[in-house]
Amino acid sequence: MATKTLLNLTERKLAAFQTAQVGNTCSFHAIAAAFRLLLNIVIDPMELSAEIDRLWRRGRLMRVFPGWAVTPRMQVRIVRYLAKTYHLPVETRYYRGDPETLPGILADPEVVPLVTLIWWRRQAPPIYFGTMAKNLHTNLKAGGHTMILAAYDPNHQSEDHFPTPWGFINPWQDHAKQLFWMRDEDFRKAWRFWLPFNGPNPLVVIRKTNMSKESV
Repeated sequence: MATKTLLNLTERKLAAFQTAQVGNTCSFHAIAAAFRLLLNIVIDPMELSAEIDRLWRRGRLMRVFPGWAVTPRMQVRIVRYLAKTYHLPVETRYYRGDPETLPGILADPEVVPLVTLIWWRRQAPPIYFGTMAKNLHTNLKAGGHTMILAAYDPNHQSEDHFPTPWGFINPWQDHAKQLFWMRDEDFRKAWRFWLPFNGPNPLVVIRKTNMSKESV
């Protein structure tokens, strides 16, 4: 299968959209990066996180608890909230995805796909930066993590030791020059974890529409 990259951008350009997260804010970084990629609109992920916390206290539940997790279906609510509040030309849907169709999604010039990985205690899936062979994901706790799927390259390898075909915009570095990558078996295992009320392979697709856009 041929190499596919998000919006047909180079790895270096895609990696520049990465910003380092603070706290449990990976979903907000992914959503903010998606709006920049599709609309060239800058949304501060930390300000968005604080806004969603304030809305939670008013009964609008778009994360499990303030400062805590955001499920894939809640990601959809956040994107729809932003689109409605600021009249932005995007729409979004939740799917149960399929690894075999992801490269085709990357070929769509008007979408950004968000994937959420889940794991048990001491089973965090390895994630590698660029072509490094060192695993940077050593979390010992059970948890979850959301990233933007940005590339599929069947020839990508980590220091020629093993293939890492799946590339992600991942909020672990500011304006890096390389994406973060995963091995196929590790990605598939963590992505097919059964999340209650969401099922396996949670995929949130954010799509640019033909509406007129306004600034935030």
